[in-house]
Amino acid sequence: MKFSCKTQDLLTGLQLVSRAISKQQTLPILGNVLMQVEGKRCTLSGTNLELSIVTNFEAQIENEGGITVPAKAILNFIQYNQDKEVLLETSEGTHLSLKSKHAKATIAGEAVAEYPVIAPIEKKTSFSLPVDPLLDALNAVTFACAKTTSRPVLSGVYVRLEKNELVLVATDSYRLSEYRLPVQGLSSEISCIIPVKVLEELRVIIGGKPAEEEGEATEKKAERKKEKGNVDISLSNQQIEVRSGSTQILSRLIDGKFPNYEQILPKEKKTSTVVSTKELLTAVKRMHYFAKEVNNSITFTLEKENLKLSTQETQLGKDESFIAVKIDGDNNKIALSSTYLIDFLAHVDGDSLLLELSDKMHPAVFKLPGDEKFLHIIMPLRMTED
Repeated sequence: MKFSCKTQDLLTGLQLVSRAISKQQTLPILGNVLMQVEGKRCTLSGTNLELSIVTNFEAQIENEGGITVPAKAILNFIQYNQDKEVLLETSEGTHLSLKSKHAKATIAGEAVAEYPVIAPIEKKTSFSLPVDPLLDALNAVTFACAKTTSRPVLSGVYVRLEKNELVLVATDSYRLSEYRLPVQGLSSEISCIIPVKVLEELRVIIGGKPAEEEGEATEKKAERKKEKGNVDISLSNQQIEVRSGSTQILSRLIDGKFPNYEQILPKEKKTSTVVSTKELLTAVKRMHYFAKEVNNSITFTLEKENLKLSTQETQLGKDESFIAVKIDGDNNKIALSSTYLIDFLAHVDGDSLLLELSDKMHPAVFKLPGDEKFLHIIMPLRMTED
């Protein structure tokens, strides 16, 4: 194998496929990246056996072939290489030589035959979604998944087809996000649970922002560059394949039954109001300092054209905030987690929010005013009466 390519193309590809490589490997070779060159393209692959990411880019190929090398080793060389192009060549079968104008290195690798086979899935259902609406849906839903795998079905996003809408739902049992994505021409039955890791990696690919850096402020979201094109999704009974441009993600689906979440959605509302997203986020962030001392609890009191936010008094002190709003319905009160509020408000894409309350025992419902495609609910905390 011998080829040359742009350093930046190789770096981008390595960073993408390395996201499928777990830090703790059951097999040493799973810490490697598979590199194959054929025709005019270089293909890179990474896998942890559950999740695989494959991408390719243009290269000037002298000899076709392949090798698998430790991801950390090749990334270390490429990301600190200032030269615009790099030449890669195998020697002695399993050694990879890397040369550029001002640097050179040799990395010990292994034969392609030693690397796990990343096989294409047996497609039963295939469809395409526009990038930008899909990115909005992912931003609004994935953060609500459970962060642990103690209940596997909650560590993924439930996707189902309902009439002409693809419904995405995520919950950790304390909060829930639902987003309805309009689709046309889909007749196959769709009902599956997609691991959140798959959708987080897709969000990186189509949105260009790592998952850990998301949760940007609402005002910055308006500056986000609109994406073009489509994402192609294929499903089998147990697997999913997602393609965006020259990159594909393959993964197993989560086996199990998603909870019947609709039964916890409040059937009626007694109070509703529209509140500024920015004002609410600013107030909750400030009050979180005191709320941390009392199970992150912030009490929402709606009365007399005001939304009053308050914390219980602790050794550190207490905090109150007032936001002028128009209240529709009865006066009401509920206690909600400041942590969940901050997480939600950092992901919601809207200048204002519609807040609906039933009572202090039922979840608070947040929606976008005049838009039924999205809702978020937060379960109430036990409230200490004044």
